[in-house]
Amino acid sequence: MNDSGQPRFAARPRGLRDADPASGRVLPDPRATRLSSRRTLLGLLGASSILSACASLPPPGSIRSLPDGSPDASTGPWPDAASPAAGADPGPPGRVSEELAREVAFLALSLVDTPYRYGGNTPDSGFDCSGLIVYVFGSAAGVALPRTVAKLAWVGQPVRPAAMRTGDLMLFDTTGRFSHAGIYVGAGRFVHAPSSGGTVRLDGVRAPYWRPRFAGARRV
Repeated sequence: MNDSGQPRFAARPRGLRDADPASGRVLPDPRATRLSSRRTLLGLLGASSILSACASLPPPGSIRSLPDGSPDASTGPWPDAASPAAGADPGPPGRVSEELAREVAFLALSLVDTPYRYGGNTPDSGFDCSGLIVYVFGSAAGVALPRTVAKLAWVGQPVRPAAMRTGDLMLFDTTGRFSHAGIYVGAGRFVHAPSSGGTVRLDGVRAPYWRPRFAGARRV
């Protein structure tokens, strides 16, 4: 009881919900569970960036050029870490600093499992592929990007696959030229909103479906 005669309630520990009325067991808050899972994912991604330095790269493939000189590589060499190794070609400078590019990657990763929605561009409404990119760059880096993949394909500077770093845009030819895009987050992985009925996902750039459809990378 408190001084006013009202019962005193103990503060509920963060991450817990009400007790299950059947068993009396305190249930975990699903939002806290999702946050914990994403933090674990970030930790694993960072660890894999370090370990992958020991892995061998696949043989480099042919690199074609787009009309503006952008690299168009459907095969490697592919990056394994969050940024190019010391002494390697770092690629062109971008408007977004490396620090902000990391914030872009962290925010993108935090949105994994958000529902896909055509035309969506917020966590509440869901995302399509370009809506996710526009939201992440606007929120994490304060940079306004165009809303279509066709226009994203001409943003910033072209980057060779071996020089890709976290925060770079990845472009794909799925249903047509430059029809899909995602955000590279290091360790050979990217975050994207791939299809209707799905969710924002973390996928590997070497995956059998995505690797042959890769059409180039851009640094904002």
